[in-house]
Amino acid sequence: MQDLSKIANRDLSQLKIAFILGRFPVLSEAFILNQIAGLIERGHQVDIYALEGYSGETKIHPIVSKYNLVAKSYYVPAVPDNFMLRCLKAIKLLFIRGIKNPLAVIKSLNFWRYGKQALSLRLFYGAIAFLDKTEYDIVHCQFGIYAMQGKYPEDAGVMGIRSLDLLRGPLLVGFRGWDISWYVKQKGEDIYQELFQTADFFVTNCNFFRDRAIKIGCNPDQITVVGSGIDCDKFIFQPRIFPNDGLICLATTGRLIEKKGIEYSIRAVGILVKKYPQIEYNIMGDGYLKPELQQLITDLGLEAKVNLLGWRQQEEIINILDRSHIFLAPCVTAKDGNQDAPVNTLKEAMAMGLPVVSTYHGGIPELVQDGVSGCLVAERDSQAIADKLQYLIDNSQLWQSMGENGRKIVEQNYDIDGVNAELIALYHSIINS
Repeated sequence: MQDLSKIANRDLSQLKIAFILGRFPVLSEAFILNQIAGLIERGHQVDIYALEGYSGETKIHPIVSKYNLVAKSYYVPAVPDNFMLRCLKAIKLLFIRGIKNPLAVIKSLNFWRYGKQALSLRLFYGAIAFLDKTEYDIVHCQFGIYAMQGKYPEDAGVMGIRSLDLLRGPLLVGFRGWDISWYVKQKGEDIYQELFQTADFFVTNCNFFRDRAIKIGCNPDQITVVGSGIDCDKFIFQPRIFPNDGLICLATTGRLIEKKGIEYSIRAVGILVKKYPQIEYNIMGDGYLKPELQQLITDLGLEAKVNLLGWRQQEEIINILDRSHIFLAPCVTAKDGNQDAPVNTLKEAMAMGLPVVSTYHGGIPELVQDGVSGCLVAERDSQAIADKLQYLIDNSQLWQSMGENGRKIVEQNYDIDGVNAELIALYHSIINS
């Protein structure tokens, strides 16, 4: 635990919090933006540190603009691939910014202690963003991987930065999915052992990942669950009824990556249209699988049924969900081990009264109760998805009760006000421990 003498004399009704992320801002990480907004609205100060720099995304979430979050953000400078250019840029940074904390800069170049991190200058580049803003009530690293490293093995994660006597304050590390599934599979189950001994506390967004962290060495008394919240007031509930024209609108929101399993919902629609041709399926999101999924749609002759709509802003997503009848989230465990928690897009759909079809995957069964708020099937089973869709179409009288149950579950467990209250209570508990 860090020295809390300075914190003990401060008014803890207004906390000074550091959020450690990879890139920022990222449209798909609305769950983090919801946390930041909630903390700011409660009078707390939040500084954002992006270890992998500015995202460069052209579409910006409204929360980023509303709270001017870019102005509250600090970015690790981009590290040139060419080592000579890297050295020249480092010299420039040294004269412009190194004067703020020369001792930390000198430490970052100690190759006897830091080896490749120092020799590659990546620890120096990482330190640059933290030279003059280092004292916090809570340092909240949102993903476990960024406590250890950044994009490259030699990058400076939170552990490296703190070893330079920068970024002081109790350290809370979160595990959200890929950092406790894919990363562990890639690096081995002992990858977080030093972190488990060093950080002050840990948090996950579901019990599934809490159990995973404990299994690989986290002290059960040092880890808790705080779910990812949504603003239920923005997702207005409406009962779903069978449409007069018979056209059933299906929807999915999510990145076009393997673990979202969208291939299997497209194949399910290909099966379903043989029995029920009046289907429209809208998929909102983008990703590296877009060309492959578009080809699958063409191969199955579903061009008139399935639409890849690309990224959509929140209001656009809400408008599409408003006229939809069933939501699909066919998540799967990716070949590299990547898994999901209860995804926020499912929560949004459930809050709006949509019955859902999802999978027995990761933390999703903690959110979706089979037969109560929707239907769950095994991963990668397109036939099972098609069968559940047909069941829901044939039994549309279930839509309203499933929608009501889903809304209730989300309001009780994932409304952003309640979730942020839990997070602040956790901060105070760590500070006072």
